[in-house]
Amino acid sequence: MNKLIVLTGPTAVGKTGLSIGLAKKIGGEIISADSMQVYKGMDIGTAKIKEEEMQGVKHYLIDVLDPKDDFNVYTFQKMAKKALTDIYAKGKVPIIVGGTGFYIQALLYDIDFTTEGDDEEIRNELTLFLEKNGVDELYKLLYDIDPESCKIIHKNNTKKVIRAIAFYRSTGTKISEHNEVQKEKESPYDFRYFVLNDNRDKLYNRINERIDEMIDEGLVKEVEGLLKKGLNETNISMQGLGYKEIVKYLKGECSLEEAIYELKLNTRHFAKRQLTWFKREKDVIWVNKNEFKSEDEIMSYLLSFI
Repeated sequence: MNKLIVLTGPTAVGKTGLSIGLAKKIGGEIISADSMQVYKGMDIGTAKIKEEEMQGVKHYLIDVLDPKDDFNVYTFQKMAKKALTDIYAKGKVPIIVGGTGFYIQALLYDIDFTTEGDDEEIRNELTLFLEKNGVDELYKLLYDIDPESCKIIHKNNTKKVIRAIAFYRSTGTKISEHNEVQKEKESPYDFRYFVLNDNRDKLYNRINERIDEMIDEGLVKEVEGLLKKGLNETNISMQGLGYKEIVKYLKGECSLEEAIYELKLNTRHFAKRQLTWFKREKDVIWVNKNEFKSEDEIMSYLLSFI
């Protein structure tokens, strides 16, 4: 079985630096499992790794799509599998790094999301329903048929809400039940699945500090530039954290202070949902930073499992 390492955890926990160190130790290359860093020109709001920070370690799935393109679990799985083939061909070890648990699960267990329930007509009908009736009414449709999915899918993630409803309408099966069955599949990889975590107060402080840095680095200007290129809140890329909040400010719907407050709040909630997801996953190795004295100790701990 091919070896595969996953290094994940909530946003702002410190995955990037640790992943570079790990890659250099074991001769690895990194595949990004981030739903936003894949987009070109979306650098500040995604906290995208800079070229000099990569320290010569090759990264895949960063800066490869136009922000007008859709990026979803199917696209990720297809692109990530190609990257795996390239990395294995070089005799190196792939390290999946990022916080999108759904993407990681899809790759790790080779989950089939591709054909079942992919009914474009139903999805278009639900999109029109959303435009006419709003987010809450759309979410109610999902709750009525699959309340378990509502525990995982946030109502504002309308793309996933529509997909879950469409899946049920076209197959007669709840997507939550389908996913549970798929999760029981055996992984085709010899993997180590590390989840990096930290004390909650420390994590939330890091989130707040990171967002302040984003504003100082020019997040508002970055979003303005994207809007000038014809992007708007209907694009999947612009629905990401850091973009949707600043768009509201630029449209005059709130002050900058309110947008920053909302961004910090939404990001903290997102980190909480990420941890909830990882707690449900099997074969996970938790790496709690507060239990270690240094980054070197954490690295030694990771290497002891590899």
